[in-house]
Amino acid sequence: MAAVNETYGRIRLAAMAALRYRARMTSPTPAPRGGVARVCRYLYRVPLLLVHITVFLPLILIGMLPPWGELRVGDDTFGAKVVNWWQGGLMWIFGFRLSRVGQPLPGAVLFVANHVSWVDISILHSQRMMGFVAKREIASWPVVGWLAARGQTIFHQRGNTESLGGVMQVMADRLRAGKAVGVFPEGRTRGGHDVGPFHARIFQAAVETSVPVQPVALVYGVRGDAQTIVAFGPGESFFANFLRLLGEPARHTEVHFLEPIGTQDLEGRRRIAETSRARIVAAMSGD
Repeated sequence: MAAVNETYGRIRLAAMAALRYRARMTSPTPAPRGGVARVCRYLYRVPLLLVHITVFLPLILIGMLPPWGELRVGDDTFGAKVVNWWQGGLMWIFGFRLSRVGQPLPGAVLFVANHVSWVDISILHSQRMMGFVAKREIASWPVVGWLAARGQTIFHQRGNTESLGGVMQVMADRLRAGKAVGVFPEGRTRGGHDVGPFHARIFQAAVETSVPVQPVALVYGVRGDAQTIVAFGPGESFFANFLRLLGEPARHTEVHFLEPIGTQDLEGRRRIAETSRARIVAAMSGD
């Protein structure tokens, strides 16, 4: 009976946190400001972006090459550190002022995060090197797709069962090799209004390899009040979102690395998926 009451209590707390988060996200969101301020932001950010891509990116790629790219720097390699720096710089140019809460686990770990926009990948890469599972369409996106292909991204054709099976195998192989993998278990972005259900199958690789799962909450703005601004708008293309975000005001962004989940601690991938989502929603609600 005590176990049942404890489980009920956890479900109730998660539901309350989800309701608070959804209420905040569904409140009216101010339209992006235009005018002189936006033009001024473009005037200094576009040149910075061009320099960051044309000057620093080639240097980063050189820094990733052996032998220096394989040198150990703390818990990671020099190649991974320069990627962290470059992605962090890219997000700074776009106005994201990042702060980290908690610490990412070293070594083999499955990172799972809420999915808001294309910037999620760059923000996570600024904190920890990991190979992402991403939709195949991203490979054709300017700059981001090219970077993703060189950042150990595992591309998946959505709706293709055979493709998913191959992705799961690659994920397991990388985890066994001691590398980190990042996934967005919702499977798609949702306009920033809420956190969708987590697909349990994507957690199978962690269960098979007995590596920990670490939930990560991405919170844009003050207590998440900019989730809908950062997210893709209805019918908005990647290029349109890219340009719009480049002109947005600077805003605080938090990356919460939450309490890891040992795959041996919970029974079944569905329970792990539900617990991961509950922790992310609670963090986004300020609990």
